[in-house]
Amino acid sequence: MPAAGCCSVAPMINPCAVIPVYNHQAAVTAVVSGVLAQQLACIVVDDGSTPACAAVLDGLAAATPRQVTLLRHPANRGKGAAVLTGIRHAARAGFTHVLQIDADGQHRVEDIARFIAQAATHPQALVIGSPRFDDSVPGLRLWARYLTHAWVSINTLSRRIEDSMCGFRVYPLAPLLELDRQRKLGARMSFDIEVLVRLCWAGIEIINVPTEVSYPKDGVSHFRGGLDNLLISRLHATLFFGMLLRLPTLLARKWSVL
Repeated sequence: MPAAGCCSVAPMINPCAVIPVYNHQAAVTAVVSGVLAQQLACIVVDDGSTPACAAVLDGLAAATPRQVTLLRHPANRGKGAAVLTGIRHAARAGFTHVLQIDADGQHRVEDIARFIAQAATHPQALVIGSPRFDDSVPGLRLWARYLTHAWVSINTLSRRIEDSMCGFRVYPLAPLLELDRQRKLGARMSFDIEVLVRLCWAGIEIINVPTEVSYPKDGVSHFRGGLDNLLISRLHATLFFGMLLRLPTLLARKWSVL
């Protein structure tokens, strides 16, 4: 894959997209096509999908070999692990920023340009989606989301992160790779939350971008209500104690902007 990102952005950043995929054969083609329409190179990570989905991904990579790189996990390892596999590959390929977008079609690919524009203007910042949900969002998922928002506000002593669960975001690679070197990050659904809180602790600027999010009626969700909620609850507890250890620094930072 050539180290070439979106042609319309400032030369100081070189972005690509990373799409973690696990059995999203019905939606992933449209997502990849939308990414390529924005002139972004695309790294697709097959996280142990079934043969049916794997065949779709093989076809996408074969049809656009210069724009799409296909990486594979032989068995399912989780969303966080798939994203990190793509991010590490992007760094080796010379990219400076990664746009993460989900493969299930819930995000508006037309908003990619706005995310990349913010990253180009603020190359050191973490750009994250702030969802505007329509009526398709499941009520239980929305309630759980609000609970997570409350915990994230407590654990960062701020409201800088409007939504920590949205998988539509742009990472500056340098601080994320440093975090990856320092500690083992959550491999599954808790990854999206953990990485934002820890980068917030590190003082990374955060820019929230409003974006419409819908849940397709025939969409495939791999959120496991019992196990993933347990992992997320355990993460919130771990981060809470991490916040207490960082309390003087976080309070000093908070007071400095008042």
